[in-house]
Amino acid sequence: MPTVLVPLAQGCEELEAVTIIDLLRRASITVVTAGLDEQPVKASRGVMLIPDTTLDKVLTTSFDMIVLPGGLAGAENLNRDARIHHLLKQLFQQGQYVAAICAAPTVLANAGLLDHKKATCYPNSLKPQQYPTIQLIDAPVVIDDKVITSRGPGTAMDFALQLIEQLVGKTIREQVETGLVRPH
Repeated sequence: MPTVLVPLAQGCEELEAVTIIDLLRRASITVVTAGLDEQPVKASRGVMLIPDTTLDKVLTTSFDMIVLPGGLAGAENLNRDARIHHLLKQLFQQGQYVAAICAAPTVLANAGLLDHKKATCYPNSLKPQQYPTIQLIDAPVVIDDKVITSRGPGTAMDFALQLIEQLVGKTIREQVETGLVRPH
């Protein structure tokens, strides 16, 4: 099964983080959550999250995908971390998936991974005048090659299901979705 890294930064959007982790694990995908330091993560609405490990401990681990939860403060903390930029560029260069939701596509943009790509994000997180080489699309989820982006908390389930489909196929995505009793 594929292995996915979900870095958890202080101020991340808990609905997005937990939805991603939960749904990918329902698909039997190995998900490793890593804090930027040894501390529990206080998410944007005050929910405390306990990462599986720290980012330092997984820097040399192989991953099939890295997924960045959003939340403005969380995305800013991820963006300030050189290790995150290094991992994103490394996975991208290896032909692996990079994904981000809400405000976190700004991290992908600042790492240079959205240049000449289609992407989406939380409204006004990426301003066209600041990032003229990115084609911003108003859609719940946008896939451009191995880069997957999404809009925000309301699209977290669609985003996570799309990540499942990309990693393990449509059949498993449909099995997970059926178990969620989502309306069609």
